[in-house]
Amino acid sequence: MIRVLVVDDDFMVARLHSTLVSRVPGFEVAAVAHSGSEALALVRETAPDLVLLDLYLPDVSGLEVLRQLRGSGAPGGGPDVLVITAARDAASVRAARHGGAVQYVVKPFEGRLLSERLERYAQERREFESLSAPGQEELDRVFSGGGTGVPPAAPDTARQAVESAAVATRIRPLPKGLTEQTSALVRSALDASPPETGLSASECAEHSGLSRVSARRYLEHFVATGTARVTLRYGTTGRPERRYHRV
Repeated sequence: MIRVLVVDDDFMVARLHSTLVSRVPGFEVAAVAHSGSEALALVRETAPDLVLLDLYLPDVSGLEVLRQLRGSGAPGGGPDVLVITAARDAASVRAARHGGAVQYVVKPFEGRLLSERLERYAQERREFESLSAPGQEELDRVFSGGGTGVPPAAPDTARQAVESAAVATRIRPLPKGLTEQTSALVRSALDASPPETGLSASECAEHSGLSRVSARRYLEHFVATGTARVTLRYGTTGRPERRYHRV
């Protein structure tokens, strides 16, 4: 089991990321931190295998946390780090890669993107741990694939950032009164819902901490832009319940 420390200063975002992690087979959430100092303390306390690290933290920069986690003085080389951040500037991407981050995901993103990144990480981790006396072909595969403990190739990091940015673009522009940050929260709640059943506006509100009316406004926006679909669940009385599904 791969143990994960989730680091994000936004409590709701951290909870949603934790939900997404727990849904990927072979992964479990070891702890959650909301600041850089708390993250460093929890790494020492819980010894996670992987850290999902936001770069915007209230006390110290996430890049400084990365430097301490992956620095030469870190016990055992430190945990692997997957950066999840709204920072999409080239300097942050370069610093994260230079610091040893194994992946770079840009917020907001669809839930399945994180699932794919975690599954890729698990596969590369297995390949890396299976090496004994590798030949050049195996070494080339590990070092070019961005495997565990090895910084990913620059084109791959850039491609991931572009993919995540494209996802963010698909849910824009937002109508007046809706915000990008809250849109990302609702999107994450939707992506974390079971594909076959989806979720209702009330369930989305419960997961994201919003009112039912606000949650429904965002969900209906996703439907209008083609990034979600609606099915109707009929009960014995009253109006049918609208169930929202990710697309």
